[in-house]
Amino acid sequence: MPMLIGGIIKIVARRRDLKLIVTSATMDSTKFATFFGNVPTFTIPGRTFPVDVLFGKNACEDYVESAVKQALQIHLTPNEGDMLIFMPGQEDIEVTCEVLAERLTEIDNAPELSILPIYSQLPSDLQAKIFQRSAEGLRKCVVATNIAETSLTVDGIIYVIDSGFCKLKVYNPRIGMDALQIYPISQANANQRSGRAGRTGPGQAFRLYTQRQYKDELLPLTVPEIQRTNLANTVLLLKSLGVVDLLQFHFMDPPPQDNILNSLYQLWILGALDHTGALTPLGRQMAEFPLDPPQCQMLIVSCQMECSAEVLIIVSMLSVPSIFYRPKGREEEADGVREKFQVPESDHLTYLNVYLQWKQNNYSSNWCNEHFIHVKAMRKVREVRQQLKDIMLQQKLTVKSCGTDWDIIRKCICSAYFYQAARLKGIGEYVNLRTGMPCHLHPTSALYGLGTTPDYVVYHELVMTAKEYMQCATAVDGYWLAELGPMFFSVKETGRSGREKKKQAAEHLKEMETQMRLAQEEMEERKLKAAQREEQLANKQEIATPGHATPRRTPSKIGL
Repeated sequence: MPMLIGGIIKIVARRRDLKLIVTSATMDSTKFATFFGNVPTFTIPGRTFPVDVLFGKNACEDYVESAVKQALQIHLTPNEGDMLIFMPGQEDIEVTCEVLAERLTEIDNAPELSILPIYSQLPSDLQAKIFQRSAEGLRKCVVATNIAETSLTVDGIIYVIDSGFCKLKVYNPRIGMDALQIYPISQANANQRSGRAGRTGPGQAFRLYTQRQYKDELLPLTVPEIQRTNLANTVLLLKSLGVVDLLQFHFMDPPPQDNILNSLYQLWILGALDHTGALTPLGRQMAEFPLDPPQCQMLIVSCQMECSAEVLIIVSMLSVPSIFYRPKGREEEADGVREKFQVPESDHLTYLNVYLQWKQNNYSSNWCNEHFIHVKAMRKVREVRQQLKDIMLQQKLTVKSCGTDWDIIRKCICSAYFYQAARLKGIGEYVNLRTGMPCHLHPTSALYGLGTTPDYVVYHELVMTAKEYMQCATAVDGYWLAELGPMFFSVKETGRSGREKKKQAAEHLKEMETQMRLAQEEMEERKLKAAQREEQLANKQEIATPGHATPRRTPSKIGL
């Protein structure tokens, strides 16, 4: 995260010979320059041609319908040049392509149009089609997400149609849920999208929103990622760098205080922080892995449970986007193939099963294509696995396999995600055991549609789309939750008094108070040492007063 890196560099970098160059197409250069101490800025103009920006006359109600109408108007003019349509997500892109193709068939003698979608879940061979030169006289229409703003450039684009929306993932720390929803773009995004039309020649950008909406309703810049994501990994990194008070840390864009406190709480739950907020030996070990804290915890615990070889694969699979894809028109076939891999107790074990079968087939690309699996994603998984294995060997963590006893893997997953546990409430509906938040199994989950639904599950993350869906869920035993998360759960036994429970709570409180007292004593001692050091420095300093003779430093008998 650049906003975090800025704060760390201001603390760490004291060298005069260090030069740092920060470049971006959309960032606010004035804010960056001020943050780094009014450093010089350089504006490098791109090799762009003039772009005529045209706003909508009225507010747009259906951006898909408006984009299709605008695309047809452009296509039916004799002017040459390819089109680029910006849409928020995959569903909108597929609908736009379908409606556009349907409308073209209704028009008599309409010139042929090559309609090409581009989004992250599309297989790489289909993504590559947008870069291929089309036949002479054939116009190309690329329908893309905001991936086409900065990440890639398509030659020949003369017309850009901007819907004015994009999909953003926003984290709510109070309920621990990510909401993947459609939001208006920022003015910086809009300008970047318009610039796509002027790469190869003069172009036109059609914005499906009014000029008043652009000025009054769009933010100047997109909300920084550090203010809308889970910061557990960032907080762990800062703690490992020796930052004590995170709430006073100098961020360029300070994240919400609730977000930082929630991340500290999550790290305390996992044992990465002690009761005073200091990093524990486990937390120091977790900071060595470039993963989210629960996945670090899972890897470390798996070495004790002797299933680290399998958990290493699962963690690597979770580090890449979805490996499965459902091509248009072959959804049922893809779902049928996916069901063959599913392990009824767990989505995590389903991922493990996929990787093991791919390994048995000698990491074949053809095997991936036959089973509707992204081969690029699987190769990335293999790379990540090797990198994590190297880190484990550096940390002297053993890589062992549990064989076919996969129940121990589910228990290991429970040890990392017990605070994200849910209990069965109705048919396919769960509630979070801590927050009472309703959760639903995703239709693509291995646990969805089974004859028997497990009573307790843990999940990787909760994402709000049409419903509150649990991503990557695993069935667990209620006794595991009580064993691995005693600060939240306990087994209720008939006839047992609460005396033992109260005794445990009193011991826990006493331990917290002891740690807090020791931490306060350590802070007082540190302050005292700092005061003594300042006093010694003050006594050593000599003050030269103007007009007074310089003290003689050589013996007078020499005669100098």
